Amino acid sequence: MRFSVKAPILGFEHIKTVELEKVDDFFSKLKSCEDKTVFMLINPFLIRDYDFIVPEFYKNLLELKEDSKPLVYNIMIVSTPIETSVINFIAPLVFNVEKACVAQILLDGNRYKEYGITEEISKYMEK
Repeated sequence: MRFSVKAPILGFEHIKTVELEKVDDFFSKLKSCEDKTVFMLINPFLIRDYDFIVPEFYKNLLELKEDSKPLVYNIMIVSTPIETSVINFIAPLVFNVEKACVAQILLDGNRYKEYGITEEISKYMEK
C-alpha cells in the first residue's frame, strides 16, 4: 500500500511517498517512491511491551480519530549476524491506513526512558 509521508523520516526528509510491504507478522519493508531507499520495519508489539501516547500534533497531522487503528512499526538496521541488528524504539512510524499517510514520531526520551534508539534485537530473542 502507498502512503504519503506527513512528517519526515529523520535523515530522509526528501522521501514524500512510500510503499509498505508486509514480509510476515514480524517484519515489513518500507520502500521510498522517490529513490531506492528501503527500510526494514519490525512490529514492536510482538517482541516487547510497547506503549506510548501519540502527541496531539501527530494525531491531527495523521487525522487519527478515537476509533482509528493505526499501524505502528519501528525501523530496524539489519546486520549479520541477525542478533546484532538494532531497533529504534524512540522514533516509531505511525501509519493511518484509512487516510494512507505516515509520520515518524520522535518520542520524549525523558518520558519514555525504556525505549532506546539502537537496541539490539538479541535482547528480545529467545535463547
